[in-house]
Amino acid sequence: MKAKLHILVTGGAGFIGSHLTDALVGDGHSVTVVDNLSTGRKSNLNPGVEFHCCDISKPDDLANLLGSKRFDVVYHHAAQMNVRHSVADPAFDASTNIIGLLHLMQHCVSHGVKKVIFASTGGAVYGEQATIPTTEDQATNPISPYGVAKLSSEKYLFYYYSVFGIHVTILRYANVYGPRQSFAGEAGVVAVFGNTLLRGGVPLINGDGRQTRDFVYVGDVVRANLLALPGEGFETFNVGTGIETDINALFERIRIAIGSNTRAGHAPRPQGEQQRSVLDCKKIERALGWRPLVSLEEGIERTVQWLGQELEANATT
Repeated sequence: MKAKLHILVTGGAGFIGSHLTDALVGDGHSVTVVDNLSTGRKSNLNPGVEFHCCDISKPDDLANLLGSKRFDVVYHHAAQMNVRHSVADPAFDASTNIIGLLHLMQHCVSHGVKKVIFASTGGAVYGEQATIPTTEDQATNPISPYGVAKLSSEKYLFYYYSVFGIHVTILRYANVYGPRQSFAGEAGVVAVFGNTLLRGGVPLINGDGRQTRDFVYVGDVVRANLLALPGEGFETFNVGTGIETDINALFERIRIAIGSNTRAGHAPRPQGEQQRSVLDCKKIERALGWRPLVSLEEGIERTVQWLGQELEANATT
């Protein structure tokens, strides 16, 4: 029988965090969620979680919460994750993604948290790489403030492991997609393209569309998080598929899944956007037995179905 743990999930009303909390509750754990609802949604919350609306950049809110409960594990998903926003306002990005992490970790030290599992980025942390797919031991040269902040967070987490003995697992995600992903911003291209097509609009592809990404389904990412739960020490794992897909080809897959005849438009390539990104995930397969199970075709079908349901629900309210 698995031990019941007291787990805190930051950003747990968001896209990945809410799927994670569903799985943790399903495994019988006691789960508390903190989220400022800037991008998360109350409707995403599992009814079995305890929810606190607070901001990780405000240390008093965290102090009261972590002081009142004894958490065994913290999953840290709360973040400013818009790359373009980080380019436009690096200080704001750092205030959430670096300072927010430091507030959280100081309280973890003060209140005896044993382990932290951190949602990092497998694209933005590495920057442009000569070797594709990218392994965990390759150079980290981020080309956006968002990537710099995530890499800085990883370094701070090593400090808290080395000095205070908090076990840390860093999961460097590829481009995660699936149901509940916001289609209001630029972070989730699958959701953005799908929603625009379903509404009869014309999606815009940045640049020539030949830039590549590694698209991994949210359910597979959740499994990686669950497998990382018992680990000790300090570990870093890529979480992706190792399959490189360019944005033009991705758009065609989504268009066909929807049954649309609309062709995409093109917009200028923004600053801070990588040309190629795909992850080598052999390390996590060897260590945790994880590998992706959901193909891009199947994942897009599931996402398109959810987007259609959302559109229909919004039309009736």
